[in-house]
Amino acid sequence: MITKKTKVDFFDFVFLWLKINGFEMPAHQRKMTKWIENIWNKKEDRNGLLMAFRNSGKSTLIGLFCAWALYQNNNIRILVLAADSSLAEKMVRNVKHIIEKHILTSALRPRKKEEWASDKFTIARSGELRDPSMLAKGVEANLTGLRADLIICDDVEVPKNCDSQLKRDELRKKLDELDYIVTPDGMQLYIGTPHTFYSIYQTTEEEGKEDIRPYLKGFAKLKLPILNDAGKSVWPERFSEEKIAAIRQRSGELKFASQMMLEAVNSANSILDPQDLRIYDDRISLQFCNGQEVLKIGDKRMISVSCWWDPAFSQKKENDNSVIACVFVGEDGRYYLHDLEYIKVSAEKDDNVASMQCRKVAEFLSRNYIPAIHVETNGIGRFLPGILKQTLPSLCWQAAVLEEYSSKNKEDRILEAFETLLAEKALFISKKVYGTGFVQEMREWGGKNCHDDALDAVAGCLLAGPIRLNRANNKVVALKKSSWQGTDGQFSAITNFKI
Repeated sequence: MITKKTKVDFFDFVFLWLKINGFEMPAHQRKMTKWIENIWNKKEDRNGLLMAFRNSGKSTLIGLFCAWALYQNNNIRILVLAADSSLAEKMVRNVKHIIEKHILTSALRPRKKEEWASDKFTIARSGELRDPSMLAKGVEANLTGLRADLIICDDVEVPKNCDSQLKRDELRKKLDELDYIVTPDGMQLYIGTPHTFYSIYQTTEEEGKEDIRPYLKGFAKLKLPILNDAGKSVWPERFSEEKIAAIRQRSGELKFASQMMLEAVNSANSILDPQDLRIYDDRISLQFCNGQEVLKIGDKRMISVSCWWDPAFSQKKENDNSVIACVFVGEDGRYYLHDLEYIKVSAEKDDNVASMQCRKVAEFLSRNYIPAIHVETNGIGRFLPGILKQTLPSLCWQAAVLEEYSSKNKEDRILEAFETLLAEKALFISKKVYGTGFVQEMREWGGKNCHDDALDAVAGCLLAGPIRLNRANNKVVALKKSSWQGTDGQFSAITNFKI
């Protein structure tokens, strides 16, 4: 027989609560209960991530877990963190209700009314501790000075704080503080559903996400989507096939995948899908074939190239980036986005930011054997072509510098450049470029506060007139020993050397 003095395990604690209130415990909730208790009973690495479909009862279960933890040890301190304070306070009110009504916890209620507030409370406990038994905070709140034995991160990721890289960085920076708040043998438990492809809810390296560092690396993970591997509902009593189909139709495929199947996708449907890209890992090389130099990527000969620089001076994340990209066209008619660079420089002493960027651009042209570059002259770019022309000889590389003024709407230009190529899966991208921010810009294009500087540079390449690499009368000749542009043996010699 269970009495108030009996210390029951978490499963029995939950089962007793549901039974008294006239509910059954479905299979997925049994699984969650046992999984949570298993982490709690560990002596180390007590960190977990619980992902379950919307309306699965996970918030109720976490409330019961907090009440049970206090029932097991009345001196523990619990911090509930949510995207905003109102959501965290909702969890605190739920735990207060359980403590008041559960037959095993009613004695925990404090005698003083002021210790039973809506955002925090302190139960009847034996220890003298500064922090309350349970405290609710929004993720943006100041957490300095807090200590907790159990931290519940309940839906800390929501659309409004993860729809841009800057916001995601700020969220991670806030959550990093939790490592200094939790006690050495304490427990962190994240509960939520992903709202972006770059979700914090990633615990291991995943295929296709080479550009993402798992934020919760090493955390134990339980993922419970609404449909099992056989495509059947895991809670048929509440979510029939008809109801699931209706939810899917109302919410759309992406939101259903995110909130019910727990897949890390963007909630907004981007027109530019990175899955339409073809990835390659071949290097560029200049080879001597049949009496002339030939440019190849892997074993594919290139016949033309276009290069575009969209300059910017600010180095702050929230501002525009300075980006250069080059796209080659092969004999097979395919487009190869071979190299792309976010140009970052740090001015020191008398160094000039414009000159430093031009040097990086010159290095880019040299390593990719580029015979001409388009420089967007809108805004600050109007005086850069002249500086770049002066910089190129220092690297012994000669290239035509073409000034471009873009008057067309940027969104229209990007769509025009990418739409057909992606639909035909004719745009190949090097593994190096895939690891830059370019793919992230594709996934988030069209969202608020999202960068599109790399997209704009590549669009410039795709729309610009390409420089043919096999024309006999090509005037663009590298000062280095190279005739891959088809100069019929006419070379330019280096004459600016010193003796």
